[in-house]
Amino acid sequence: MKEAIKRLLQLPELGQEKSNTEPDSEITKEGGRRDAGRRDFMQKAAFGGLSLGAFMNSPIDETIRYSSQKVNRFSSPTELKITDMRIAQVGNVPLLRIDTNQGIYGLGDVRDGADKRYALFLKSRLLGENPCNVEMLFKKIKQFGHHGRQGGGVSGVDMALWDLAGKAYGVPAYMLFGGKYRDKVRIYVDTPTVNDPDQFAQRMKDRVDMGYTILKMDVGIRLIKDIPGALTNTEPWGEMRGWSDREVTSYAQTMHPFTRVQVTQKGIELLVEYVAKTREKIGYEIPLGIDHFGHMGVNSMIKLGEALEPYNLSWLEDMIPWEYTDQWKTITDRLDTPTMTGEDIYLEKNFRNLCMNNAVDIVHPDPGSAGGMLETKKVGDMAEEYGVAMAVHHAASPISFLGTVHAIAATQNFIALEHHSVDKEWWDSLVDGIDKPIVQDGYVNVPEKPGIGVELNEEAVKEHLAKGEKYFAPTEEWNELRSWDRIWS
Repeated sequence: MKEAIKRLLQLPELGQEKSNTEPDSEITKEGGRRDAGRRDFMQKAAFGGLSLGAFMNSPIDETIRYSSQKVNRFSSPTELKITDMRIAQVGNVPLLRIDTNQGIYGLGDVRDGADKRYALFLKSRLLGENPCNVEMLFKKIKQFGHHGRQGGGVSGVDMALWDLAGKAYGVPAYMLFGGKYRDKVRIYVDTPTVNDPDQFAQRMKDRVDMGYTILKMDVGIRLIKDIPGALTNTEPWGEMRGWSDREVTSYAQTMHPFTRVQVTQKGIELLVEYVAKTREKIGYEIPLGIDHFGHMGVNSMIKLGEALEPYNLSWLEDMIPWEYTDQWKTITDRLDTPTMTGEDIYLEKNFRNLCMNNAVDIVHPDPGSAGGMLETKKVGDMAEEYGVAMAVHHAASPISFLGTVHAIAATQNFIALEHHSVDKEWWDSLVDGIDKPIVQDGYVNVPEKPGIGVELNEEAVKEHLAKGEKYFAPTEEWNELRSWDRIWS
């Protein structure tokens, strides 16, 4: 017997054979715990899978291996330690993996368009820590995040930690946030812009035919910037380029109140035509939001908002930068259409002024900037206290998409989650362990597996790696802590 026990202790740990993401026991009606391995064994024995006589007469090490095959041999979650963090960038989204001493790992991403170094900078502050101490670690690293994509590192790490904690305790991430309000999450879908109003309207109708029940379209002054008489004061801004223009004095980098671009009545009529034709095509039963108006000040935004009111829009998004609380309140007080902002705000506390002052009708965090999963729920819970609803922005990988599903499943005042990758046919393939397609009839089912509930499809990720990127290459150069981080004296 002693030799058999010794051989058993030399068997590979379960973590080397499979993930510990499957439940290894069940709760009885009395609240006790029944071992699943023993239960399955006895069922098989009873139904002829293995006779009790054969069980008793088998070599002891084989017997123990069989009877304990579903017993979780990982050590206690209190003994988990972070051992590594690596990045594999797909397109413009850095995927993040945090490894541990027990073989389980957590997944997140660093938001679309963010630099992977926002996350790698945090590695030296995480090594050796227990990933289940999520709140403590968040407080340790949150000083290194900021608004917009600069929050991507902290947010991605937070998501990976919650994924790890859920796997360690064998529960879906939403259970760590207090449970869920809903079994499925409603999706709103973005649609690429085209200059022809009729073609744009048809694209919106195609989204309805795909099963989506909330739509968003980008209707802004870039659609009309080359039409004479549509805008005033465009001359200083040249081509009025967008994402690719990084010059600090360019139109793209100049905040709305300071461009002094104004929309004329002709310009307003041209923009309204896009919305009118879309409403004609899809009807009024489908909620429809508008985004990306362009860099104009409060007065032009109010004029355009008033012209759009007959079309019963669900929201007007990011009309001006989120920082200008008083200007947002001016717009919101003037318009009957709901207003919304927040995709670039970092941390719940920075949403508070907007909600306290009823400056917007809807807050719109992106978990990839807001600080991660729990911080997004905190935004919703805080906004609810002020009678403000929450929609959620997303434009990254299916990892953070489904992580976000957990956060908003646990948040009551939620409206809809953005899906920005509808036209990427390979997007769903990046993850396994979930029903496909991920979005079905305009909704996503809340995953019930531990953590976020998915694993990477290594082959698909490798196929779509960004140019020059490797699949989770070593990052030892980020292991060493080189600074004194305290920000107070």
